[in-house]
Amino acid sequence: MNMSLELQETLREGVMENIDVNKIEQLVQDRTLLLAEMNRILEQVILSQNLYLNSQAQHAMAEIMADEITGFGPLRALLEDDEISDILVNGPGQIYIERAGKLELSSARFINNQQLTDIAKRLVQRVGRRLDESRPLVDARLPDGSRLNVAIQPIALDGTSISIRKFGKNNIELTDLMRFGALNSQMANFLIIATRCRANIIISGGTGSGKTTLLNALSKYIDSSERIITMEDAAELRLMQPHVLRMETRLAGLENTGQITMRALLVNALRMRPDRIIVGECRGEETFEMLQAMNTGHDGSMSTLHANSPRDAISRLENMVMMAGMHIPMESVRRNIVSAINLVIQVSRLNDGSRKIMHISEVMGIEGERVILQDIFTFATHAERTPEGRIQGEFSNHGLLLRSVVMRNAAMFSLSDELKQLFGME
Repeated sequence: MNMSLELQETLREGVMENIDVNKIEQLVQDRTLLLAEMNRILEQVILSQNLYLNSQAQHAMAEIMADEITGFGPLRALLEDDEISDILVNGPGQIYIERAGKLELSSARFINNQQLTDIAKRLVQRVGRRLDESRPLVDARLPDGSRLNVAIQPIALDGTSISIRKFGKNNIELTDLMRFGALNSQMANFLIIATRCRANIIISGGTGSGKTTLLNALSKYIDSSERIITMEDAAELRLMQPHVLRMETRLAGLENTGQITMRALLVNALRMRPDRIIVGECRGEETFEMLQAMNTGHDGSMSTLHANSPRDAISRLENMVMMAGMHIPMESVRRNIVSAINLVIQVSRLNDGSRKIMHISEVMGIEGERVILQDIFTFATHAERTPEGRIQGEFSNHGLLLRSVVMRNAAMFSLSDELKQLFGME
């Protein structure tokens, strides 16, 4: 559309002044009728302000206004593109998208920061949240399950910021992750056995590394007779089992009341007869309750956290337990972690956009002040890349120790032979 931003601003302002809110609300479900109404209002604005606009430009502007009225503005086409996984808006003139693990600048843009902010507020209102100067940050879940984060001025210095982590339409399974090169068949079979024999698992990694995707994939191998309770700040998990109770935290309301924290959910979940507890992400003081649950009969529980290595994941768990304010000696904290956590899976998004499982490590015990970790599988990169710039490397199997908790659990679930065959053990 060959139209200056100044003209777009003028037309948008005129349309917004002439909109009949009650009439528009009746048309939002029918895009054809909504476009007709936008074109009618645009013709009024063009005539009243003595502007010139050819029919093609007028129709394009009607599309822009219809997209804004329905809530997504220039983001609509990006949200409908299944190849895009993340949408990152840094002010009105800069919209980045992630496609196949790589960020690129989109040609889409907002008319001005006012339009961007209005659309952000409309998105937030749609999910029952408030966005204004007194509450300039919002983290929420869109109706389709996509994760939404919004920051407005004065927090966002260069204009309103929107981050959307799109909700995948299809469940990704371990076979898909193998096809993508995230792990090999030995690793997949080991994780299947570990899940089936109720190992407690922490999935560690950075933002966008695939932690939730892997957790969803592992859930397929939980026995269908087990009762699973999930807890998240914004629901993203899509477990592949029939008996799942999903719970979500809640922020305080307008009068600063009604907040439900992750810690409160965890405490309540223990009274709901769960077989497994799955915490979408451990971020703070709720870690103490999660470890207690793992230590008191809820084997096979899982969670994710942000860390750069299995060793860092253990350190983060230590720090988060201390945030609970229980004044527990660090030695006791470490012993709690060692007795609760069996496996740490480290996932990473590499700089070519690919995602890999870098470590599958078992928590073996504690020596002095140090938690002992044993690598079972690792991924090592090669110096040379493919002609397309893709990272090359290989997965290594370091073996499983006989005193492994997974080995002991496998015996109770009649999976010892499968596990021994996997590692070539007699």
